[in-house]
Amino acid sequence: MKETKIKGCLWALTDPEDKLYDDIDTDMIFHNQYLHITEVDEMGQYALDNLEGWKDFAQKVHSGDIVMAGKNFGAGSSRQQAVDCFHALGIGVIVAESFGAIYKRNAINSGLPIVSLPDLTEMVGEFETGDELEVDFETGTVTLGDKVFQAHPFSQVQMDIYQAGNLFAYGKSLEEE
Repeated sequence: MKETKIKGCLWALTDPEDKLYDDIDTDMIFHNQYLHITEVDEMGQYALDNLEGWKDFAQKVHSGDIVMAGKNFGAGSSRQQAVDCFHALGIGVIVAESFGAIYKRNAINSGLPIVSLPDLTEMVGEFETGDELEVDFETGTVTLGDKVFQAHPFSQVQMDIYQAGNLFAYGKSLEEE
């Protein structure tokens, strides 16, 4: 059984004004110039390569780290590579105020943990890159030191897919029952 609490180093994706980036689209996450890459393990090195101020993210991040963004993370196309590049890096969870609809579905189906934290963009200054954060998928709590914030917990289906590894593995597990 996979861990349902992730503790890791935070990467708060902030813009030049130190506000969490909103509307990070799939082209900023994984630029179309890399679409010829088909091996997931090779995709990580290009994560956020097209987001101003974050071109060196993939060289600095570590497996288990936590990514945070503002509203509508993953807006745009249905580019699966924008999910897979975070899998390749071993990202523990992505926390955002909201996610683009297609990105959200792709992430859940791929078993990439994502958590929505309401009003996150109004919490300017609460979270900084380098903070140690703990995210509990079952309860939705996001803990920073002695502060606790309430995010949306995983739905039962999201948890089942996450535990299985991805949607295909989850489907196979249903056939075995």
